[in-house]
Amino acid sequence: MPIVIELPQREWFDEGSSEFVTVRKESFQIEHSLVSLSKWESKWCKPFLSKDKKTDEEIVDYIRCMTITQNVSPNAYAGLTADIFSQIETYVNAPMTATWFNESKNQTKSRETVTAELIYYWMIAQNIPMECQKWHLNRLLTLIRVCSIKNSPPKKRSKREMLSERAALNQARKAKYNTRG
Repeated sequence: MPIVIELPQREWFDEGSSEFVTVRKESFQIEHSLVSLSKWESKWCKPFLSKDKKTDEEIVDYIRCMTITQNVSPNAYAGLTADIFSQIETYVNAPMTATWFNESKNQTKSRETVTAELIYYWMIAQNIPMECQKWHLNRLLTLIRVCSIKNSPPKKRSKREMLSERAALNQARKAKYNTRG
């Protein structure tokens, strides 16, 4: 789901060209998707989803890669304000789904570097249609995780867990039928 970025008309002095630059009022749509991620990674040749700090130039270029509106003025990206960056950051970090996961205490985080190609692999392995590459990236990653969980064999439970569950069920039945066993 894309969002619309509204840029007011602005004027500033560009020290590189020693000229005043005027950017007309402009609006354009951006979409945080696997397609955008792939475009950015193919240009910068490094993973976007890493914990490494991005330069201002890299961040603005990712916004350029997310842009789905045609013929946006290159000067428009130079006119992005702190409020617009905040709006974009909120959009990029939004879950875009009602699905949530119970995190296990002894579940370790993967140290695998996630790139666009790895996400495409996950999509292919889980038989997720390629149209989903245009979904909000967080929603797509949630779908991949759901497919992975649903397609994995059930987790083996320990004898203690099974006995504990049976004891709880027996207690509930005793209470329901007002018996002692």
